[in-house]
Amino acid sequence: MKLHELREAEGTKKNRKRRGRGIAAGQGKTAGFGTKGSGSRAGRGGKLYFEGGQLPLVRRLAVKRGFRNVNRVEYSVVNVTELGNFEAGALVDATALIEIGLVKNDKQPIKILGEGELDRALTVRASAFSETAKAKIEAAGGTVEIA
Repeated sequence: MKLHELREAEGTKKNRKRRGRGIAAGQGKTAGFGTKGSGSRAGRGGKLYFEGGQLPLVRRLAVKRGFRNVNRVEYSVVNVTELGNFEAGALVDATALIEIGLVKNDKQPIKILGEGELDRALTVRASAFSETAKAKIEAAGGTVEIA
């Protein structure tokens, strides 16, 4: 098969309905909108939320309610255990964590959490630290720097 021999599958392209173009067109006169009522008149869109006085779907579903903080900061999280991949005395910052594969998104700030143990002194530079992470890094002889 060659490139110029490619054809679309039968029935993939469908002609649009030309409404209101006379009786012979099959969609003339009322153009498929029925007779009378708000649905047949101009500007018949209506509000997306409105369901004819019935309680709208958005209000019926409890899932959609609640509060979403627009100022929430989403962190890339790294645990103290994972810092054991670095050699003693190394500087652990965003570029080092991305190189080793512990952090995927370079746009997000990095937060170090205190799960696990650390047995070597490291200089760790990140956007935020949990209290336990800070204590464990300093107990191992390392230093903590907020970037």
